[in-house]
Amino acid sequence: MPLSQRDTTLPTPCDVLVVGGGPAGSTISALLAEKGWNVHVLEKDRHPRFHIGESLLPHSLPMLQRLGVLGDVEKIGITKYGAEVVSPYHGRSRTLYFSKALDGSQPFAYQVKRAEFDKILFNNAVSKGAHLHEEVKAKKVEFRPGSTHLVQAEDRVGQPLAWEAKFVVDASGRDTFLSGQLGGKHRNPHHNCAAIFGHFEGVKRLPGMDEGNISIVWFDHGWWWIIPFKDGTTSVGAVCWPSYISRRKGSLEQFLQDTIALCPPVAERMAQASLIGQAYAAANYSYRRETMRGDCYLMIGDAFAFIDPVFSSGVHLALNSATLGADVVDASLRGAPEYEACVKEFERSVRLGVKTYSWFIYHFTQPAFRALFMSTGSIFKMEEAVLSILAGDAFGRSPTRVPILLFKIAYYLVYLFNFRENWTAYRRRITGVTHTVTDVTDYAVNQRS
Repeated sequence: MPLSQRDTTLPTPCDVLVVGGGPAGSTISALLAEKGWNVHVLEKDRHPRFHIGESLLPHSLPMLQRLGVLGDVEKIGITKYGAEVVSPYHGRSRTLYFSKALDGSQPFAYQVKRAEFDKILFNNAVSKGAHLHEEVKAKKVEFRPGSTHLVQAEDRVGQPLAWEAKFVVDASGRDTFLSGQLGGKHRNPHHNCAAIFGHFEGVKRLPGMDEGNISIVWFDHGWWWIIPFKDGTTSVGAVCWPSYISRRKGSLEQFLQDTIALCPPVAERMAQASLIGQAYAAANYSYRRETMRGDCYLMIGDAFAFIDPVFSSGVHLALNSATLGADVVDASLRGAPEYEACVKEFERSVRLGVKTYSWFIYHFTQPAFRALFMSTGSIFKMEEAVLSILAGDAFGRSPTRVPILLFKIAYYLVYLFNFRENWTAYRRRITGVTHTVTDVTDYAVNQRS
């Protein structure tokens, strides 16, 4: 029965209630609907909607293939064969190609506009039989052990709605719906950044097959991304330290332009560029929960943890946790004996992925890290192992453990050899990190009151 024709004062029964219709929510909904479960999804906005995080990883492609959407993603994406890293401190750049990773089976990925990409995943969930409700915001879950959970929500005009669900999945992204109700979300005490970004036209592109590659540029206040799109436009943004963001005066658009001027390699690429629409910001980047599951509920994607996007890991971690999470929910609803094995693999994989990327992210802007990344040649397959991580092989399924350990040892040795320079850089990065960046409106959380 259409929503407008039923009594909205009575809860709608379902097997699974998913909060959030982004990549994680749409993925787990599609997979569970395929298995025959009655799945309802509450999405606070309406697709297509703007979102950041446009650079996919090669090891995401098999998951998109499993969902049946890889062909559609290919149509909207520009091929990305690797990543260009630019160091003004070394006066040069390097391009790292995914094909040279330890596991070269996934040599490319795509850059996509998230509004288009997310809508593809969202529509795919609908086509598989999931019931999606846009502009409906989840407000509270009444957990009832041994029975169904009651999920209270409201539509865009404030009309109360409710669902009775056997299982609840929090895929609300940085809204962290269940963490807001249950508590337990901890901001990373050593990493508190903010990003300023926008979409531009007229940005200079890399030549030949490198046209679709992401460019990552270091500068004194953090790092930049430059992500080209198929239609000729480009996503450009800077992730900056709190000490720099706190200096902002005037409009966000002007602050973004002023920040571009501080980084010559970016300014050169954008000499003829113009901003399309508005500039955006996202604050207080990194957080994590201690737990990701409970009595018939699960947290996936950014609802569990969020880390700095330097290695474009956000969508990849969301797809992985949703894919494994679907097996957990299915086993739970069936009362299957493999439930405990599914849960253990889910937690192992999700935690390892976050931990793996976190180490690289929190050391990425250190001079010691730049020195290793900009050096040519590879010993003990360290470079190939790092490329595997950059390609999305971050869950311990390939022989990267020993080479990555050697890379970390090399990093700490280089750090000690240039201790003063690295310690100064570290102190600059964490200045003000214990304070919330309050002067940046986070588009991802505050699009709707």
